[in-house]
Amino acid sequence: MLEKIADKWTIMILTVICPKPSRFNEIKRRLDGITHKSLADALKRLERHGLVTRTVLPTAPIGVEYAITPLGHSLKQPFEALCSWALKNGGELEAACTRYDQRKH
Repeated sequence: MLEKIADKWTIMILTVICPKPSRFNEIKRRLDGITHKSLADALKRLERHGLVTRTVLPTAPIGVEYAITPLGHSLKQPFEALCSWALKNGGELEAACTRYDQRKH
């Protein structure tokens, strides 16, 4: 189950659409580095798992808006705790990697 929700893009996508529903291109603009295909695949996966909804808008051209579901909202607290932990311990993780890499050479 963890592999369905704990990847890099899932966390970032849910963070973007948590405050308000967003269109595909708006999400893409806010996620620096994600490709069109990666975002489309991730949104389909999130919709399949019940974490986001997809609504076709009656605009010309047709627009699509993604919104977080109550199930998706339930991940907010664990994701915030994970982000807090990463910010607090990022330097220590980098230092450990450096020490390890130096021993290997």
